[in-house]
Amino acid sequence: LPISLKKYDFRPGKGLYTDMNAIRRDEELDNLHSIYVDQWDWEKIIRREDRTLAFLQRTAQDIVDAICDTSERLNREFPSIGVHLSRDMASITTQELEDRYPDLHTGSERENAFLREHKTALIMQIGGKLRSGKPHDGRAPDYDDWSMNGDLLFWHEPLGMALEISSMGIRVDENSLAAQLKIAGCEARAELPFHKMLLNGELPLTIGGGIGQSRLCMLLLGKVHIGEVQASLWDEETRRVCAEKGVILL
Repeated sequence: LPISLKKYDFRPGKGLYTDMNAIRRDEELDNLHSIYVDQWDWEKIIRREDRTLAFLQRTAQDIVDAICDTSERLNREFPSIGVHLSRDMASITTQELEDRYPDLHTGSERENAFLREHKTALIMQIGGKLRSGKPHDGRAPDYDDWSMNGDLLFWHEPLGMALEISSMGIRVDENSLAAQLKIAGCEARAELPFHKMLLNGELPLTIGGGIGQSRLCMLLLGKVHIGEVQASLWDEETRRVCAEKGVILL
């Protein structure tokens, strides 16, 4: 933590941007998940008055515009790619999503239904329990503020599904951290160095997230398997099925 803090400019709008590379050890591998994780992580200092859903939405729209600018440039340079993304980002909370699709029982099913219609969306307020008694998806209690976070998704036509490109959010402050630790039964974490500093008001307020690099390449190039844009390790069955389908793994 002290080393990371030295990289910060503690003025609003300033922050830290870095590459994150890691090995995935606790999730099943498939066409969207490789053993190798590569993403851009970013964290930006904000003011307390910026801790709103509107600020989160504006930040997400900036990311959407940057991705769409890149896609349009790629299509001009390489017309055969033929990927067309929507800049029109819809925003919806997880409770609104559950209310909209009462017959769908999982978060991913509801995301697919919504993205099939809206093409680009920010799914907000992830982590807390919905009226059904279940959360839309899991979130650590000491990371994002569950009332002001979201996943940014695009409709990915080659797979016919919603593709998550970024998980982001306004980070916990002293109040939301204490509340979420209690909900999660993790009050003991309050004694850890980072948690104690945040609860004591010694750290700046931030917004941040991660953007999957290979996931983004899949979207921009219209690929169906992450192994088409990233060199990784795959079992023999995966290699066999991809070869039969004409999918070339790097």
